[in-house]
Amino acid sequence: MSGKKPLSGATIFEVRDVSFAYEGKHTALDRVSLAIQEQEASVILGANGSGKSTLLKLLDGLYFPGSGSITAFGAPLTEEALRDDAYSMAFRRRVGLVFQDSDVQLFMPSVLEEVAFAPLQLGLPRAEVSQRVDSALEALRIEGLRDRAPHHLSGGEKRRVALASLLTLQPDVWLMDEPSAGLDPRSQSWLIEFIAQQRQLGKTMITATHDLSLAEEIASTLFVFSEDHQIVARGTPEEILADHDLLHRCNLYHYHVRSH
Repeated sequence: MSGKKPLSGATIFEVRDVSFAYEGKHTALDRVSLAIQEQEASVILGANGSGKSTLLKLLDGLYFPGSGSITAFGAPLTEEALRDDAYSMAFRRRVGLVFQDSDVQLFMPSVLEEVAFAPLQLGLPRAEVSQRVDSALEALRIEGLRDRAPHHLSGGEKRRVALASLLTLQPDVWLMDEPSAGLDPRSQSWLIEFIAQQRQLGKTMITATHDLSLAEEIASTLFVFSEDHQIVARGTPEEILADHDLLHRCNLYHYHVRSH
């Protein structure tokens, strides 16, 4: 990826031997361990159902491990810690999640209200909120949508609104779940540019995807999930994407079989 920034070396997230099961019986993560460094562009690569979306939700403090531990910015990320208002506010200012389905994330009557919602919840002065909203709408090139209802927009427009609503928070860490899903080629190209711009600003980008082309474009480090809900490889895009046997085993690549 062009414009790669040197890493500062600080560890943002450390995941240690984490397991998680929905309703206590449907395994989503099985003894997962990884570390995410500051200013890194990490891609969590895996087939549908492998656990990558669940991992992002744990990193965002929406779910908590059944076993194992997670630290964020050097402190334990636990349900108890997030009950503390000061800790929770500080964490939510620094980490933001863009869901795979934009319709899950967008709920306000207009784009303007949607993009303003999060900074207003943080208690920022209205003048600052207005400035952040204008800047986000301009950065995402959606100024003309400000009075539109989000649920009337196209898939690509909804994705931009979801990103703008997070951009107003100016998070240090972006968690993005399948951000290229449903996007046309032009919108995908724009998304790659946007991720590169955020990285140039020193942001830590963590993306979950099964899209090998996107991973190749944006990643500095790849973590690969197997369909057994475990991380089975870590490496550079050059190393991982050249290992077709690994990708085939993880249901991310299929050998072409010719009929005779």
